[in-house]
Amino acid sequence: MASNGAMPSFIWASGDPVTIETIRIATRKSDLALWQANHVADLLRASPLVGDVELVPMVTKGDIILDRALNKVGGKGLFIKELEHAMLESRADIAVHSMKDVPAQMPEGFALATVLERADPRDAVVGSTLDELKQGAVVGTSSLRRSAQLKRLRPDLDIKPVRGNVNTRLAKLDDGEYDAILLACAGWQRLGMAERITEALPTTTMLPAVGQGIVGIECLDDADELKRVLRTLGSTTSELTIAAERAVADALDATCHSPLGVHAVQNGDQLELRALLCSVDGSEVIEERALGSASDADAIGRGVADAMRKRDAARLIAQAV
Repeated sequence: MASNGAMPSFIWASGDPVTIETIRIATRKSDLALWQANHVADLLRASPLVGDVELVPMVTKGDIILDRALNKVGGKGLFIKELEHAMLESRADIAVHSMKDVPAQMPEGFALATVLERADPRDAVVGSTLDELKQGAVVGTSSLRRSAQLKRLRPDLDIKPVRGNVNTRLAKLDDGEYDAILLACAGWQRLGMAERITEALPTTTMLPAVGQGIVGIECLDDADELKRVLRTLGSTTSELTIAAERAVADALDATCHSPLGVHAVQNGDQLELRALLCSVDGSEVIEERALGSASDADAIGRGVADAMRKRDAARLIAQAV
């Protein structure tokens, strides 16, 4: 069993059983990507609708190019394109992604079949708490969103890029190259390394990336039977909250590398959304909030984006390119 904790309970598709003999999962080879792929594999193996599940591990360009910032070499799409090619070439049936890495618009011919229950959406500081970092401390992050918000909170810090998988980044921290590093809480927790988190930053302090903490499953858009099976794994709450968050990014033409934080929370039939866009140096901030019916998730997100556009959001996004 790859999953931590108890297996979630899902309501399987009603009607006549449909058995898919084998589902092949395209996945990167990093520890976190393999955890996510194995987690989905475990859920599918527990389904009466699936015969078997196989992993198809792959190395993507994003895993190979480690000496340059992602936004300079093609963005987080570098982690996804090879997986999509594998589906197009019938070498794999689905791909499993961290939703914070998935563009707001899916490529033509592909569909986001479902999203799982959200894990911890917060960002984690490892190596020190934010307040205890000394003046001029070196902090590592590969995220422009984290960097911009960190500069807003602590303009004295020396923020430097750090690439590689979790263990590579941790080794650089332990070797003294950085005083602290920032990564998503969910990643540390999924890898059984939660004890390394020094401080989990509240979303009121640092707003997460769109979809942070949510695992999504992608497949070909015309794979109707497969999509029906995959949807039995989904979380309605995640679907609504991520719809609002992705609507903000889509309406603003923001990418995974824009200094944009967005977080939606569902409370009963209400959905609360907060979005924050920073200049790269953290000196300018555009922040908007909205509350509405959860069934209007997409409209809530687009309304927030419209309010941000009126406050010159396009300029801040363009400056970050």
